[in-house]
Amino acid sequence: MTKLTELYACVYAKEFPAQALLRLRPELRNQPCVVMEGEPPLQSVCSLNAKARVSGAAHGMTRVEVETLPAMTMLSRSGKEESAAKAALLDTCGTFSPRIEDHSSETAFVCVVDIVGTQKLFGTSDQLGRELFKRIRAGGITSSIAVSENVHAAMCLARGMSLRSPVMVIPSGEQGPALAALSLTVLDLPEDQSETFTSWGIHTLGTLAALPEKELIARMGQHGKRLRQLASGTLPHLFQPVEPSFTLEEKMELDSPVEILDSLLFVAGVMLEQLILRATSRVLALASVTIALSLEGNTAHVRTVRPALPTNDRQLWIKLIHLDLETHPPLAAILSLSLRAEPGSTSKVQLGLFSPQLPEPSHLDVTLARIAKIVGEENVGRAVLLDTHNEQESFRMERFTVPTSERTSSARVQGCSAMRELHPAESVRVMAVGGRFDAILFRQKRYTVERAYGPWRVSGEWWNSNLWGCEQWDIVARAEDSPLLCCCLVRDLMRNQWQVVGLYD
Repeated sequence: MTKLTELYACVYAKEFPAQALLRLRPELRNQPCVVMEGEPPLQSVCSLNAKARVSGAAHGMTRVEVETLPAMTMLSRSGKEESAAKAALLDTCGTFSPRIEDHSSETAFVCVVDIVGTQKLFGTSDQLGRELFKRIRAGGITSSIAVSENVHAAMCLARGMSLRSPVMVIPSGEQGPALAALSLTVLDLPEDQSETFTSWGIHTLGTLAALPEKELIARMGQHGKRLRQLASGTLPHLFQPVEPSFTLEEKMELDSPVEILDSLLFVAGVMLEQLILRATSRVLALASVTIALSLEGNTAHVRTVRPALPTNDRQLWIKLIHLDLETHPPLAAILSLSLRAEPGSTSKVQLGLFSPQLPEPSHLDVTLARIAKIVGEENVGRAVLLDTHNEQESFRMERFTVPTSERTSSARVQGCSAMRELHPAESVRVMAVGGRFDAILFRQKRYTVERAYGPWRVSGEWWNSNLWGCEQWDIVARAEDSPLLCCCLVRDLMRNQWQVVGLYD
């Protein structure tokens, strides 16, 4: 049995604190931006984008120094946004292979993907790398991807690549020549070792790999041997994959408190776009979205929106969230927000050749949300009977749901009659002869009673010891010039009052 050749793809995203903030702020991507870290007034630059570097910004600059640069945007570092961006990147890499190893640092995202055996799914290594780069770029992150049979060779090459050629594949057995021209900075050497190599005139991996092994070990110990193997692309590695959980969540800390709902929806729209992109890559749709708002005064405002069917329509989600927040507005200014979505199966409708075009289910969701905003959520939905003998308010309202095919087929077989409850109940005059119903006077019309069923004693819940103060009758009556009347009569024994509480279809 032949052993499969190892093959790894390394994803490297530098200046990750800045990229994590700018992925949800597309309006700032073309502007010079720096990320400040620390407590005021001792804040310093920990990350920046390319335009800020061209404008003169650098790591370690203080706030006062940054303010002297023209048109520079300063953002505060956010650990929550970095964690959400990292989870999104790991999830994207996980769509290509379940074997992932995380080597991220404080300022860079580094991930190694074991892609051996994926050629039949994604094509050649170069095709896989370009598709992976395209997926990551769609999520708002700029990265470089290197493919090699050696993990460390792929990581070193990814760190030293330029953005002009973001994807590179090292041919089998050519790790050393591919790494030879790279600077020693890709090894993240300590300052003392970097000074030592500089004094020796060693500046590239090729010159480091050309040093005699025994002499290098005599001067630097076993660590020198490891560095030489790194430079030549021969250092062995024990792959230890991680298993990131699949969670559709985005977080964002606002630069200033927001009170206007339209401004909040603009930010939520970008976050929804990221959630939909990740769900689509797994052939899923968003079944529900929970928006959690952090407000001034250490309070929170949490709302959940759930349409009838899972969907990836971004405009629909924005409209539903907008209507829900208008109905239940936050009570203070918003400091941060997070969106968490639950995945669901994508819905498909098979129409016949001559079937009429059906309206989109999303139109009903928006209509119901608008009605709920006017009359209240407790008054929109479908009526569900309660387990009670009480005729007053013996039902509750629950939201509409789409039944499964099994439930639909069983409902067709059973069949049932419907009773329309009257709210309020209408008074009726009852005429009896010899203890039997003879006629009733209902809505100014006289009906002759043909059949009567009852009485049934009703009160409240069966588990309560309330007085049985009501009798219920089912009546079938007919008038001369009217159709058959089937109704439900209730007699209040305490007040000796008759009322029609429902009409049978």
